[in-house]
Amino acid sequence: MSTTDIGTLRGVAAERQIAPIEAEPVAPSSPADPAWSNMKAPDARSQSSSAVAVTNGRRALKVFLSNPNALFGTGFLALVIIIAFIAPILYPDDPLSMVGRPFLWPGQNPDFPLGTDSLGRDVLAGILHGSRISLFVGLTATALGLTFGVLVGSVAGYFGGWIDDALVRLIEIFQTLPSFVLLVVLVAIAQPSATTVTLAIAVISWPTVARLTRAEFRAIREKDFVMAARSLGYGHMRIIFREILPNALPPIIVTSSVMVATAILMESALSFMGLGDPNVVSWGSMIGTGRELVRTAWYLTALPGLAIVFTVLALNLIGDGLNDALNPRFSQDR
Repeated sequence: MSTTDIGTLRGVAAERQIAPIEAEPVAPSSPADPAWSNMKAPDARSQSSSAVAVTNGRRALKVFLSNPNALFGTGFLALVIIIAFIAPILYPDDPLSMVGRPFLWPGQNPDFPLGTDSLGRDVLAGILHGSRISLFVGLTATALGLTFGVLVGSVAGYFGGWIDDALVRLIEIFQTLPSFVLLVVLVAIAQPSATTVTLAIAVISWPTVARLTRAEFRAIREKDFVMAARSLGYGHMRIIFREILPNALPPIIVTSSVMVATAILMESALSFMGLGDPNVVSWGSMIGTGRELVRTAWYLTALPGLAIVFTVLALNLIGDGLNDALNPRFSQDR
């Protein structure tokens, strides 16, 4: 090959030489970007498990509304609540006052649809007003027991160590005594009243909630999302109430419905034994008053007894419906 040909080939190669690729300018990182460069969700700092709990709550609500037993229990409980609200309107007088002839049977006098007792008191008025006391004691005692039990159980389960040991010893002290015996002692020492009975029932009911909450917190505190919340610098209060507690609520909610039914039964038992508030009428006090007349006037104990049975049954049906809706094992089956 001649010198001229070699020069020509070199010229062609120089013309076809590829220009160097210029690097694209990199945008400066803003201080608002997350510290983790490989994070796929920039808004992870603003998210918490409460948002997931809301989504699961909607799904659980659909399952609960598709349960006929739960709907029946909810409807009957709503009816009892409505009756408790309108009782002072329908019967504004004192239900303990004597208004008619004693021992009127149900249907015998249209003015007293459910008859009268041995003192001439209206049975229907007593049942309607008794629903107010039963619901007040049941709901208030459950709310107080849940509040204190969740606080104690969450602190013990989250922190562990000597705090857990001390709180567990406190729970065991209350659980060593029989609950109903402790209830009778507390009410007998204090002045029998609706407030005293409510506080006493709350005192004996909170240890169960505390142990349940502690177990849930101990199982959840080592989850990945809790570890991520700690690495992001969240405080203990936020982790407890916004990360762990929403995931621990399903069994607590189911337990609360059973606690309301148990509180109503305990208040009725105390009133039956004469340890209730003597200034108000309740279903238990009506049964206690008519227990000596079961053979001659059985309706005096049967009617308030049926009110207790159906109310407690409704609460148990609600609890079963909540368990089916909130229990993860049943949710996975659906």
